[in-house]
Amino acid sequence: MLNTVSYAAQTPTALPPLLIVHGLFGSARNWGVIARRMSTDRDVLAVDMRNHGESPRFSSHSYPDMAEDLAEVIAANGGQMDVMGHSMGGKAAMHLALTHGDIVGRLIVADIAPVAYSHDQSRHIHAMKTLDLTDLTARSEADERLAKLIDDPALRAFFLQSLDLKATPPQWRLNLDVLEAEMPKIVGWPGTVGVFENPTLFLSGAESTYVKPEYRAAIRALFPVARFAKLPGAGHWLHAEKPREFEDTMRIFLAR
Repeated sequence: MLNTVSYAAQTPTALPPLLIVHGLFGSARNWGVIARRMSTDRDVLAVDMRNHGESPRFSSHSYPDMAEDLAEVIAANGGQMDVMGHSMGGKAAMHLALTHGDIVGRLIVADIAPVAYSHDQSRHIHAMKTLDLTDLTARSEADERLAKLIDDPALRAFFLQSLDLKATPPQWRLNLDVLEAEMPKIVGWPGTVGVFENPTLFLSGAESTYVKPEYRAAIRALFPVARFAKLPGAGHWLHAEKPREFEDTMRIFLAR
């Protein structure tokens, strides 16, 4: 089963648990602050997706496989949850809701749509695989080396959260070979059929182009009661750029 990090409700209520599903190259630890703050009135679980973090390594990385992983986590933790997924995690959450709608209460899809995208993240995998890990002892040193391959300091900081410097030698907490091989599936969409009729929120960054107006017809065909919201001043990494606004929007939507 996937590795999970649990946050018990500080003041338990009748609200169902919340499952947080990270995006490509992420992990449960990336969501620690938000998960802790969302646990004021409900239990919260954050997962490491397959081939990420401390979760098992597999030879496949398809959305049907990822959705089954999530269904197993929910079954082991009460049988029903609200679900929030970002980017790749949002696609996995959508597939889960469409194929296992009885175990998903409310759904939040953060900055992604049920469509295939033309962009490719393989260049970032190449940069991580190329990074010289010899004699690395500090994250600052790793950042200095990675800067020769990736210009964006925020992106480098995000990737380096998945570098285990305590291992001998240091190693990535990512199954880079499989993620590279399965990249067409990750940026694609498996054409999942079904209808999820529970409340669904597509929450996007106002400066992001991942959820375009022309995608709304495809979204509503699968999620007929979908609502849409944008966070001003945020891009694709809306939860990192506007964390308090992201939390407030989630809390309002998930309230019963």
